[in-house]
Amino acid sequence: MSRRRSPTVTPELAARVEEFLDAIGATQDRDQLGRLLVTVAELARDGTDRLDLKITSAALGEMRGAFRIFAPYREVPKVTIFGSARTSPEDPLYAQTRDVATALSARGWMVITGGGPGIMAAGLEGAGREMSFGINIRLPFEQGANEFIAADPKLVEMKYFFTRKLMLMKESDGFIVLPGGFGTLDETFELLTLIQTGKAEPSPIVLLDVPGGHYWQEWETFVRDQLGTRGLIGEDDCGLYRISDDAGAAVREVTGFYRNYHSRRFVGDVLVVRLRAAPTDGEIDELNDRFGDIVVRGRIERSQPLPPEVHGGDHLEMARIALRFDRIHQGRLRSLIDALNGLESAPEEIAGPAEREVVAGGRPMEPDVRARDDEEEGESQL
Repeated sequence: MSRRRSPTVTPELAARVEEFLDAIGATQDRDQLGRLLVTVAELARDGTDRLDLKITSAALGEMRGAFRIFAPYREVPKVTIFGSARTSPEDPLYAQTRDVATALSARGWMVITGGGPGIMAAGLEGAGREMSFGINIRLPFEQGANEFIAADPKLVEMKYFFTRKLMLMKESDGFIVLPGGFGTLDETFELLTLIQTGKAEPSPIVLLDVPGGHYWQEWETFVRDQLGTRGLIGEDDCGLYRISDDAGAAVREVTGFYRNYHSRRFVGDVLVVRLRAAPTDGEIDELNDRFGDIVVRGRIERSQPLPPEVHGGDHLEMARIALRFDRIHQGRLRSLIDALNGLESAPEEIAGPAEREVVAGGRPMEPDVRARDDEEEGESQL
């Protein structure tokens, strides 16, 4: 059932779990399904409070529903747009959001928003119903799903903010954030925290305003003056995002992130970065000169697929570099990705997901790659 079986799993319970999986016809990922069932048994054994069980049940049900809705679209790149529910259709921010969503959808990107009014409605209006997802939160004081996603099968209704934020972030390949209130700032800081700590994949983040707007400049002043000067963040952390007042620049930032970069994964202590084009010898030397400070041992090198990648058939057609990344300086890793995208050997910026699928065999960040227990898959081959 699992090579990391809980010490509380008796042989009898393990056998019952296997019997149940047989009875429901489960043939794939039985180890993970078994862990879920064992967790349920342990909740019962712990005498877990009824309210805690209700929270657990509801959260799992919400995630299952969202997984099912997104599953048919896993190969399509997606961008999540965050912003205020209180922005009126007459506000220039509304038009800015609509324009950036229209441009991204025209390039084959689907748009995800919270499904409510304001900036969320603007994003879905710009993308069009066919290219839209809504992940709506049920609140007692704001209206439900907006007209551009209401009654659509790609609308998800959720009770909990934490499950909603999980899906808004997990399913996306890029993020655009418009000015907003507490909720928007919460989403912005959580997104930055996940990427800064390596708990989420590197992704393009654009903090977008209208021409002449200064919301994000003042936000950044606070971040630099109060967080940076106190040593609470590193200088490189401010490289995890871009501030812009131009919708076209925001689109180029999101799509350009995948010009050469495709995805990454760890194999043991080695970070493998998959690329559309392999760097030249001279470019490898330049990368080592610029980014050797984040390599704990050895050098940045071109690499063939490592054995665990071969075993999983993990984007074997892609070029690769490999390095022993220190796992701390995520802002510097983002700078490395930018450098890889800017190499002379890098291909021209791709126009949309169709070309990406031909070259890369799928969306840039596969959920199964994110979730793998790579450290258990064998020693580095470097």
